[in-house]
Amino acid sequence: MDQGFGNVYALKGGLREWQKAGYPLQSKAASRTECIECHKSVTPRIVQDWKLSAHSDKINDVSCSVCHGDSHMGPDDVHKAEPVTSRTCQTCHEKEWQQFSRGKHSKAWEAMQAMPTMHWQPMSLISGMKGCGGCHKIGFKTQEEIADLKQEGGGFGLASCDACHTRHTFSVQEARQPQACRTCHTGFDHPQWEMYQGSKHGTRNELKQLGVLDDNAAAPTCQNCHMEQGDHEVRTAWGFLGLRMPLPKDDEQWAQARTKVFQALGVLNKEGKPTDRFTVFADLDFFRQTEEGWNQEREEMLVVCGDCHSQNFAQRELAKGDEMIRQVDLLMAQGIDLVADLYAQGILEKPSGYAQAFPDVLTFHDAPSSIEQKLFRMFQEYRMRSFQGVFHSNPDYALWYGWSRMQQTLTEMQEMAQNLSQ
Repeated sequence: MDQGFGNVYALKGGLREWQKAGYPLQSKAASRTECIECHKSVTPRIVQDWKLSAHSDKINDVSCSVCHGDSHMGPDDVHKAEPVTSRTCQTCHEKEWQQFSRGKHSKAWEAMQAMPTMHWQPMSLISGMKGCGGCHKIGFKTQEEIADLKQEGGGFGLASCDACHTRHTFSVQEARQPQACRTCHTGFDHPQWEMYQGSKHGTRNELKQLGVLDDNAAAPTCQNCHMEQGDHEVRTAWGFLGLRMPLPKDDEQWAQARTKVFQALGVLNKEGKPTDRFTVFADLDFFRQTEEGWNQEREEMLVVCGDCHSQNFAQRELAKGDEMIRQVDLLMAQGIDLVADLYAQGILEKPSGYAQAFPDVLTFHDAPSSIEQKLFRMFQEYRMRSFQGVFHSNPDYALWYGWSRMQQTLTEMQEMAQNLSQ
């Protein structure tokens, strides 16, 4: 290995950060003299993407060994290549890493693992990254988890950052486009992409990309609203599930309904007291826990909205989303009561994995009865679409895919409960 080769590239600004981190300069020579030549034939498109990136030898010269280590040097020791994690990226991107670590994306892996029946699913869907794990891989993982994933053959794409800045181009321009969010924010319980794409925001951005609108025309993207000025601390006032503490003091009906939702999530027990899951939910930041925390996120969003809209308009629009959450919580409470009564009457038997004889919507599609399956869909699919559709300015999702389906499902559950009780 040419010991002096790295010193030539030490003159480039791209070396400053990993020099501080103590990377040996000679490790750069490995990529220049060996890695590139080999991978040009083995994985040519990876080499091509690297050459197009800011990491390339023409710009910052972030070589293969800086990210993957220098233990893997041939076809017989591929397993020695270091798995890249967000900590690897942190070496040069400290500010972005710190922001990311405070946001909800960093907790995605842990949140998935916290679901009570997640370990029942096929490996390929979770650690194999072809189901929930395919998106939740963006979250932080322990070294033990990374080692296990690598052992199982799922040790690829663990960097988190590459979920948006696709490797090996790691393009900032790509990550700024709303399409970068599409893979994960779509489908059953979080179709934000579909909502955005059909909204006026998404329509104007598409016309802008097609050249119909001027480049300077207002056309908000996901990143404009949720990552203002490139801030990687992605958070929202209501959180993912549209729940928050404390309970409303001036609306007893909503407070009771929200309590029942927390009970169906297993966060509160039947007596309304916090359970072990409450601590897990709080640690994972599933919901805002103080009025001040909620207001801070709301005020930050109003500032963003103010780039295009008057404050009066923005406040009214967000208030509509708040009211929609209230309405869907009232419907959810009715559905929860139906199933809870069946447990109380002994018509439904408490499953061995349940902490109490009470519906558990976190069992998802593994819920043990058909009526609970409907309750799960009511919560995870239709409730989410109702309020997310309002916040994302998509009338069709808010009404027909959300609110209307909640009403229909509640009617079906009422008939099912009546039949089971006879």
